[in-house]
Amino acid sequence: MGEESKPSGPDLTKGVSLDQFKDGKLLGHVGEEDILLVQAGSEIFAIEPSCSHYHGPLAEGLVVGDTIRCPWHHACFSLRTGEATRPPALNALAVWEVTRDQDRISVQRKREMPQPAASHRSAPTPEKFVIVGGGAAGFAAAETLRREGFAGTITMLSDDGAMPVDRPNLSKDYLAGNAPEDWLPLRGEDYYQDAGIDLRLSTNVAAIDPKARIVTLGSGDKLPFDRLLLATGAEPVKLQIPGADQPHVHTLRTVADSREIIKAAGSAKRALVIGASFIGLEVAASLRARKLEVHVVAPEQRPMQRVLGAEMGDFVRALHEDNGVHFHLEDTVEKLEGKRATLKSGSVIEADLVVVGIGVRPRLVLAEQAGLAIDRGVSVNEYLETSASGIFAAGDIARWPDPHSGQDIRVEHWVVAERQGQAAARNMLGRRERFDAVPFFWSQHYDVPINYVGHAESFDDIAIDGSIDGRDCLLKYRKGGRVLAVASIYRDLDSLKAELDMERSRT
Repeated sequence: MGEESKPSGPDLTKGVSLDQFKDGKLLGHVGEEDILLVQAGSEIFAIEPSCSHYHGPLAEGLVVGDTIRCPWHHACFSLRTGEATRPPALNALAVWEVTRDQDRISVQRKREMPQPAASHRSAPTPEKFVIVGGGAAGFAAAETLRREGFAGTITMLSDDGAMPVDRPNLSKDYLAGNAPEDWLPLRGEDYYQDAGIDLRLSTNVAAIDPKARIVTLGSGDKLPFDRLLLATGAEPVKLQIPGADQPHVHTLRTVADSREIIKAAGSAKRALVIGASFIGLEVAASLRARKLEVHVVAPEQRPMQRVLGAEMGDFVRALHEDNGVHFHLEDTVEKLEGKRATLKSGSVIEADLVVVGIGVRPRLVLAEQAGLAIDRGVSVNEYLETSASGIFAAGDIARWPDPHSGQDIRVEHWVVAERQGQAAARNMLGRRERFDAVPFFWSQHYDVPINYVGHAESFDDIAIDGSIDGRDCLLKYRKGGRVLAVASIYRDLDSLKAELDMERSRT
């Protein structure tokens, strides 16, 4: 990080020529500030060079029209205004004024940051909006409503005790000890007060009455609404074996969960992770970073095979084994007696910390009780509206018509939830905006990131370009000859292009 004090590239106040650009981009500086020049068609733009999410290098990103997409986690920014137009980035980037004198390009002055856009409402907007859920979708919706100029009341009800946080960090850098806790909140406490968002933490919702337009809280209080967003998310599947309720047995979903695991890891020597899911293996990697001995027990022949296929599954296993993880595959834990875990195979593992990662299930009770249409999730239309007018759903609970696969799908991933929250917010304002984003998620295992775009519930074959073992590959998951999803390791630009191809081939 010490190199950040040294500006990059040429001094843009002195001017540069187009032939200095590489692939339409040039990294330079004005004073001590680094700036990325981007050629988009006949125009040249100047923007901050690092994504406002995890500081991904935009110079390695993809220019689409007058936007640029981050190579790491597929955030998108307007080159004209710097506005973050797609999650996971939420904060705008600075932009500079560009001067052209024939073929000479120079940058002198930073533009003022754009103000929140005026609302696009074409009709009077109801005044009372309620959001049930304090995760990615709920927060993104609340933030978008204010960004779009909504001036009515926003009440956000969360049964969590913590403000909305960057949940992917809970199993990755924060759990590994590489990120401080103050990185976790998506916004500081002052934001909610300044934005006029009534965020109520540790608040349970008992019932929703779609006809009367009333939310009943666990306390008995009643809250009227004109528009409602259900974003109740998912909860970890609980282990149903003897001993699973012991205090050293944990699941991971909330900040409190992550804190408890970190505290337990401080005195633990050996950890048992039950389940070879993305969360389970990210936890395994994080606990190895804390120098614990880690054992993973899972019924699969290979980790992640159902989603990523056999060859990628073998690679993931080998990667974790190279980092000291012990696998017990095609096996299950039958009982936990104190710190003693007995496996179906007869093996015994002594572990003073157990983390269960065997999947999550959508929290559908409120939707079911309210009489909303349910199909392995809350059924929504292309505008994310449920079967009850004025009630929308987003995030892990929502099953929506996916224009790429031509099927109704439900996806339990962070970026999808954020993007749905934003789309739902605009539709609560009457925008009638179809949700047609291509699903995207990423997973981090030690120094290896795995990016995945699209959605393949099943596939016939996998076309592999490059080398999985060489950590330089692009995998296309096909069914009936059609590419439904693409996974990649260190093929960031190809991953962005695959996402764009999917957007352009919607059914």
